[in-house]
Amino acid sequence: MTEPSTPSEQPSRRSHRARRRPRPRATFLSVLGEILITVGVVALMYVSWHTWIGDIIISNQKKAEADALAQQWAAEAEEPEPSPTDPDPSPADPAAIPVLGDQEHGDVFGIMRIPRFGSDWKFKIASGISRPDILDQGEVGHYPDTAMPGDIGNTAYAAHRWTSGAPFDPIDKLVIGDAIVIQTKAGWYTYRFRSLEYVQDTQVQVLLPVPNQEGVEANGRYLTLTSCAPKLNMLERIVAYAVFEDFTPASEGAPASLTDGVTA
Repeated sequence: MTEPSTPSEQPSRRSHRARRRPRPRATFLSVLGEILITVGVVALMYVSWHTWIGDIIISNQKKAEADALAQQWAAEAEEPEPSPTDPDPSPADPAAIPVLGDQEHGDVFGIMRIPRFGSDWKFKIASGISRPDILDQGEVGHYPDTAMPGDIGNTAYAAHRWTSGAPFDPIDKLVIGDAIVIQTKAGWYTYRFRSLEYVQDTQVQVLLPVPNQEGVEANGRYLTLTSCAPKLNMLERIVAYAVFEDFTPASEGAPASLTDGVTA
C-alpha cells in the first residue's frame, strides 16, 4: 500500500505542477488592450501637463517677464528729463490723459494688472490677437481698431483661459468695482469692472466704441476683456466690461488702485 504524502511533500508537488503550467498566449485583443491603456495614460499625462503643470510654468515665466519690463519703465521714469531747448516752453495740460499712437502688429506696449487675481498677476500686452505669435505666447492681445488705453471709446483685449499660461483663467472671479490697471511707459490707466456676460463668438458688437451699442458715438472710456467660455469651447465667449477711472503718470509711481483693495 502506498503511504500518504507527508505535509512537507504536498506543497512541493503543487509548485512543480505550477511551474509546468504553460503561459497564456498573447492575443490580438490583449495586445490592443495594453496599447490602448498605454495611450490613455500618455494622453492623461499630456492633458495634465497642459492643464496644470505647463500653465503654471508658463504663467510664472510670463509674470516674470512683465515684472522685468515694469521695472525697466519705472527706472526710465526716474531718469531726469533733458532741459528744454525752448527758453519759454508752454506748460502741458495737467488734466490731459496721454494716449499711445498706433502700434505695429506684435509690439508690446503695456502690462495688464488685476489685483483681484493676486499681487503678482501681471501680463504683457501686445498689439494684435493672432494665436501663434501673441495669444499662444502667453500674452494679452489688444484688438486692432479698438481704442488705446485712456482714449475715448472701447479698448478691448483677449487672452487664453486654458494653456499658454492661461492669463484670463480667473476672469469669471471678477467682482464689481475691481481694478483693471494697464501700465505703459506713460503711466497707469485704471478701469473699474462693472459687468460680465456670455456671448456667441459671432457677437462682435462687444468691440464697438460703446460696447453692444451700434451707431452710438463714444463719449466715455471703456475697457472690454474677452476669452473662451467654457474654457475648452471655442464657440462662446466670456466678456468683462469696465469703465475708466483715472490716469496716474509714471513719475508718480504705482497708483493706489493696485493696493487699496476692491471698492463696491
